[in-house]
Amino acid sequence: MNLSNILRKESIVPDLVSTTKHGIIQELSRALATAANAPAQDIAAVLMEREALGSTGIGGGIAIPHGKLTAVTDVILGFGRSLAGVEYDSLDSRPVHIFFLLLTPENSSGSHLKVLAQISKLLKMEHFKQGLKTADTLDDIYDIILEQDEDF
Repeated sequence: MNLSNILRKESIVPDLVSTTKHGIIQELSRALATAANAPAQDIAAVLMEREALGSTGIGGGIAIPHGKLTAVTDVILGFGRSLAGVEYDSLDSRPVHIFFLLLTPENSSGSHLKVLAQISKLLKMEHFKQGLKTADTLDDIYDIILEQDEDF
């Protein structure tokens, strides 16, 4: 599975406007609703349930909200960027600028873990992270992500 198979351009929000964790989750959920073939409020509810277990803000300005949803039949990836940064209860207590949202089928066994590991690996590459932060357009963000299109 390649990033190009699980990320649609319309699932990218280059300039998130929300200033709270809940608002960001809602905004990203709306962006993924079509690709997930699920109502945005159902997606947001699953993601907020996961956040209640512990923040998906992993530090370094990054969060990877994720969850499993019955309506989802394949792994789906979304992306959002907050230029201002959002307080997200991150492990390092710093604002988050980069969000990768991951939805997987309810019965998926390990595909979500592979994708989470791949995203984490990519975000350790400083040039990748910096490119996402400074990209000018949605197309630029999409191209930066697809440049790292590797098999999971």
